[in-house]
Amino acid sequence: MNKKKIKVLFLIHDLGKGGAEKVLVNLVNNMDHSKFDITVMTLFDGGVNRQFLSEHVRYLYWCKRTIPGNSKLMKLLSPERLHKMIVKERYDIEVSYLEGPSARVVSGCPDTGTKLVSWVHIEIHTEKRAARAFRSISEARKCYERFDMLAFVSNTVRECFAKTLKIQKQGEVLYNTNESSKIRELSIENTDEIAFPEDKFKMVGVGKLLKSKGFDRVLRVLKRLKDEGCPVMLYLLGDGREKDELMNFVKENELEEQVVFLGYRVNPYKYVRRCDLFVCASHAEGFSTAATEALIVGTPVCTVEVSGMKEMLGENNEYGIVTENSEEGLYRGIKSLLDDPELLAHYTRKAEERGRSFSTETTVKAVEDMLLSLIEK
Repeated sequence: MNKKKIKVLFLIHDLGKGGAEKVLVNLVNNMDHSKFDITVMTLFDGGVNRQFLSEHVRYLYWCKRTIPGNSKLMKLLSPERLHKMIVKERYDIEVSYLEGPSARVVSGCPDTGTKLVSWVHIEIHTEKRAARAFRSISEARKCYERFDMLAFVSNTVRECFAKTLKIQKQGEVLYNTNESSKIRELSIENTDEIAFPEDKFKMVGVGKLLKSKGFDRVLRVLKRLKDEGCPVMLYLLGDGREKDELMNFVKENELEEQVVFLGYRVNPYKYVRRCDLFVCASHAEGFSTAATEALIVGTPVCTVEVSGMKEMLGENNEYGIVTENSEEGLYRGIKSLLDDPELLAHYTRKAEERGRSFSTETTVKAVEDMLLSLIEK
């Protein structure tokens, strides 16, 4: 007799271009579908990552299109009313995959037999940030207290959450799932349409072109290096509302020959692999998917210190360079690699070594074990 599958719902805002959306798809595609009956539900339909969902994963959505001002409108209803309106079926486990609106909805589940998981992806430093999707900080605490398990993408994210919300509840760090073999396979595809000059030091940045990602800082560092006579280039992979401002900076500072805007690419890995250095200048991260992917394809990483980076690269820069979170710190880190080819070669080798530790099998099994442990309690 076949053992009954565990019904799991993953609720997320949408399946757009973000890192969390991508790693959710990676996770559910690679879970054991003989043990888990998986549904991914979005509050709003669409997003480039939806197309990559496996046929074994059921997909549902609440609204076909994003509702303007939806976060304010949703606060008019209680979590219980929202859950009744959005989640129509019973599941053994409901997972809010991202903090905010999805957490508020899942916390309203009325079934005491359903286990609830909140998966937090970002550092939450202030009560204002914690309460953004809730009516108040007290409601946020009440909602998060309802969860049977709090999952975090890094130790730093877990520590920030505990400090800000002051919730003493079971929490587990679960690293993001990357399809490592597929990433390496895609990274060797040709890039004939883009020039990667051998005589240039090639840097790459990946992510949404938003203020929080700090690409303006990378451009200012690039200009400084160019002014010092360094043969540098920067490739930017991603789209976003800051694109025009970034392009204007490039034009005003005559950096057109140094900067290539590649936009959003389904396969960013082949471009990252052909660069000498992956650069992260974010003001905040959870556990950077893009940096992990750079390591997987063997591209060394230089990053400012944000959540997860020391876990990824080592407390003492064993696997990459982590600088203070400032423009000056980033400049010094990049310059040290420009000035010392042997150091760059060392970190290229260490990137390949560290990249092997982010295997798909390891991260997926950790999640499956966590879900099974909830059911067995």
